[in-house]
Amino acid sequence: MSSENKNIVKRFYDADNLKKPEVLQSLLHDDCQLFWNSSKGFLNLGRTELLEMAERLNASYHSIRAEISHIIAEGNEVSLRFTYYVTPIEDPEEETALAHFITIWEIKDEKLYRGYEISQLADDHPVNLNSFLRFNLESNE
Repeated sequence: MSSENKNIVKRFYDADNLKKPEVLQSLLHDDCQLFWNSSKGFLNLGRTELLEMAERLNASYHSIRAEISHIIAEGNEVSLRFTYYVTPIEDPEEETALAHFITIWEIKDEKLYRGYEISQLADDHPVNLNSFLRFNLESNE
């Protein structure tokens, strides 16, 4: 069950699926809620707001992808640590780290049901970025 739940979460964050509203809709429970503590404050997003946010992100960036550094599943909960990387429309050759996230998803009926998320804007310090790629931090100090 845990590996199946991991796959549900991975599919949600897959870059190709972020551009496919029908796939995202199929992964979000009708009663989905994300409780998000961001660097700009607290947000409580439902299914509709999450789909609208994905649409806005796709309109704002040439590409967006989540680089998952950690994913752990236990029972019906999946925790992951990841960074969103974006490529601006104005400069499709330049990919930059947008923000770092830690999220816990509760899976219900094989869909994302409740999410608890903390995020922080990314900075370009190599130790910070490399920690999300699971590199040995001692070699980057």
